[in-house]
Formats: sequence, C-alpha cells, structure tokens
Amino acid sequence: MQEEVKQSYIKAGRISAEVLEFGKELIIKGNSLLDATEKIEKKIFELGGKPAFPVQIALDETAAHFCPLEDDKTTFDSQIVSLDLGVHVNGAIGDNAYTIDLSGNYNDLVKAAQHALAEALKIVNVGTELRQIGKIINDTIQSYGYRPVRNLSGHGLDVFNIHTKPTIPNIDNGDKTKLTKGMAFAIEPFATTGDGIVGEKGHPTVFMLERKRPVRSPITREVLKEIESFEGLPFAERWLTKKFGAKANFALRELGQLGIIHKFPPLVELSSGIVTQAEHSVLIDDEGEVVVLTKV
Repeated sequence: MQEEVKQSYIKAGRISAEVLEFGKELIIKGNSLLDATEKIEKKIFELGGKPAFPVQIALDETAAHFCPLEDDKTTFDSQIVSLDLGVHVNGAIGDNAYTIDLSGNYNDLVKAAQHALAEALKIVNVGTELRQIGKIINDTIQSYGYRPVRNLSGHGLDVFNIHTKPTIPNIDNGDKTKLTKGMAFAIEPFATTGDGIVGEKGHPTVFMLERKRPVRSPITREVLKEIESFEGLPFAERWLTKKFGAKANFALRELGQLGIIHKFPPLVELSSGIVTQAEHSVLIDDEGEVVVLTKV
C-alpha cells in the first residue's frame, strides 16, 4: 500500500471518529432526525472529508440503509438509535457506528454489540481467520442473551469501494480465509432481541451507480452527471431532490429501469426485534501493524 493511501485511510478514520462523537450529541429526545443527519453530513465536509455514503440513522427494528427524505418529520423520542457514518479522503474510507438507547430499556443490548466489537478487535492480526472473528462476535452477543444478525456482516474497504472482500461474518461461518497485510476492513456486529435475520422493507432512499449507459432524457442526463460526481459511492435521494427538485425522482425511476443505479431499501429485522450496532474500521499495514482507524 502506498504511503499516501495509508495516510488517507488514517485521516478518513480520524474524521469519521470525530464526526461520530459530534453526531452522538445530536441524538437526544426532541431533536429532528433529518436535522441531525444534515448537520452530521455538513460536519464531514467541514473537517476535510466527504461522505463515503449517506449518513444513516436507524431506529428500533431497522438495522441499516435508512436515510431520511427531504420532508422527513421524525423526531427522537424513546427509540433505539443507531448512527452509522462513513468518510472518505481521496477515496480511502473510514466507517464507524454506535447505538444510543433513548428508551432506557436496552442498555445490555447496546453493550452486547459494543463488547462483541471490542472482543473481535482483540484477535485481529495477520493470520486471523474470518470464522474466528465471527465466532467471538456470536459468542459475546449470545452471552448477553441476544442473537447476532446473521445475514449482516462487516466488509472490506478499498479506494472508492465501501463493500469489498473480505466479508467479516458475525457468526462462525466456517470461512478459513486469513487476514493479510495491506487489508482495510470494517468489523460490524449487530445484536438483536429477535431471530437475527433482516430483510428489505420500505421505500429505498439510498442508491449507487451500478453501470454507465447512455440516456436519452435531458433531465436524466443532468441528474446522472451529478450521480457520477459521487465516484461510484452510495448517495441519498435527498441529495438530488435538494438540487433538482421533483426532476430527481423522475430521473431515479428512469435510471432504475435502465439498470444504471442500484437501490438499497431499508433492512429491517424480520421478527421485529430491536437491533443495535457497533463498528470500527481497521487497517493492517504493509508491516503487519494493526491500526484501528476510527478509535477515538
């Protein structure tokens, strides 16, 4: 890994960590979810980064891929709130997450995800097998009396690529692939009171450019040009509607029909279990040193 790429990862991780701490302070009863989201995204730019994906604030049984629309009226009350954000610097990504219990009823569920992450980080090294990470996450969460979300996982990070190999499981899936020098990845335990399976549910508000094709509509071409400026990273419907108004919705429909963009509906725990999340990004450099990029 080139030194400038390593330093970009380190800077992205530092900004991610700082913004996550900033975001936690906005998650209080009575605050607007949309306002918090936009302030967090603004903070990323202020600190010299760019969003690696839209800031996501998931509530209760929603685990991932929720991003508010421009007219969202949700306020924080007594929910379980998971804040997941990523920052990129020159394409190198820092990704982290934290859950806050505004209800006061799920402190142990929050601890289960956080403790699982901490235990997983203890065994990360060159040669660690992916299944070993999954086993320790699973065992730690189950020790609290909960289940891991089995079909969500951590993931490799690459330049302008938020989800790549390796997949970091939250259970022992038997994968004997070993961590190696030069890897960047996110470890991302999810704990739940439910059965531990999520599925797509609801209106997608997060998208990603999948392939480039010519389009005939002038409106769609204009919106597509903006989408291409995100350099292949996920983007929010809200980012486009704020700039293009209703034209953005027309363009998104057409781009979806043409297979140019991929949509990501919210992921919800299928037995309506409450979900908590914890996440850090890790770099194993060319010398084999393990750097937790997003640790404060």
